[in-house]
Amino acid sequence: MDSQNASFNAGQAKGQAEEKASSMMDKASNAAQSAQDSMQQTGQQMQEKAQGAVDAVKNATGTNN
Repeated sequence: MDSQNASFNAGQAKGQAEEKASSMMDKASNAAQSAQDSMQQTGQQMQEKAQGAVDAVKNATGTNN
Protein backbone atom coordinates (compact mmCIF):
# COMPACT_ATOMS: atom_id res chain seq x y z
CA MET A 1 0.00 0.00 0.00
CA ASP A 2 2.85 2.40 0.72
CA SER A 3 4.11 2.03 -2.84
CA GLN A 4 0.67 2.82 -4.25
CA ASN A 5 0.33 5.76 -1.92
CA ALA A 6 3.74 7.10 -2.96
CA SER A 7 2.83 6.69 -6.65
CA PHE A 8 -0.44 8.50 -6.09
CA ASN A 9 1.31 11.37 -4.28
CA ALA A 10 3.92 11.60 -7.03
CA GLY A 11 1.15 11.76 -9.63
CA GLN A 12 -0.62 14.47 -7.66
CA ALA A 13 2.59 16.51 -7.39
CA LYS A 14 3.26 16.09 -11.12
CA GLY A 15 -0.26 17.24 -11.98
CA GLN A 16 0.03 20.27 -9.73
CA ALA A 17 3.42 21.19 -11.24
CA GLU A 18 2.02 20.89 -14.76
CA GLU A 19 -0.95 23.06 -13.86
CA LYS A 20 1.30 25.69 -12.29
CA ALA A 21 3.57 25.69 -15.34
CA SER A 22 0.56 26.05 -17.62
CA SER A 23 -0.74 28.95 -15.54
CA MET A 24 2.65 30.67 -15.66
CA MET A 25 2.82 30.22 -19.44
CA ASP A 26 -0.66 31.73 -19.79
CA LYS A 27 0.38 34.72 -17.68
CA ALA A 28 3.56 35.19 -19.74
CA SER A 29 1.58 34.94 -22.96
CA ASN A 30 -0.94 37.50 -21.71
CA ALA A 31 1.86 39.86 -20.68
CA ALA A 32 3.51 39.52 -24.09
CA GLN A 33 0.21 40.19 -25.87
CA SER A 34 -0.40 43.23 -23.68
CA ALA A 35 3.08 44.58 -24.46
CA GLN A 36 2.52 44.01 -28.17
CA ASP A 37 -0.82 45.82 -28.05
CA SER A 38 0.77 48.71 -26.18
CA MET A 39 3.59 48.98 -28.71
CA GLN A 40 1.13 48.97 -31.61
CA GLN A 41 -0.88 51.72 -29.97
CA THR A 42 2.26 53.76 -29.32
CA GLY A 43 3.37 53.27 -32.92
CA GLN A 44 -0.01 54.42 -34.20
CA GLN A 45 0.12 57.52 -32.00
CA MET A 46 3.63 58.35 -33.22
CA GLN A 47 2.54 57.92 -36.82
CA GLU A 48 -0.41 60.26 -36.27
CA LYS A 49 1.82 62.87 -34.61
CA ALA A 50 4.34 62.65 -37.44
CA GLN A 51 1.56 63.13 -40.01
CA GLY A 52 0.34 66.13 -38.02
CA ALA A 53 3.81 67.61 -38.09
CA VAL A 54 4.06 67.09 -41.85
CA ASP A 55 0.70 68.74 -42.34
CA ALA A 56 1.75 71.68 -40.14
CA VAL A 57 4.91 72.20 -42.20
CA LYS A 58 2.93 72.00 -45.43
CA ASN A 59 0.45 74.55 -44.11
CA ALA A 60 3.23 76.85 -42.91
CA THR A 61 5.03 76.71 -46.25
CA GLY A 62 1.86 76.88 -48.33
CA THR A 63 2.49 73.56 -50.06
CA ASN A 64 -0.67 71.92 -48.77
CA ASN A 65 -2.87 73.22 -51.58
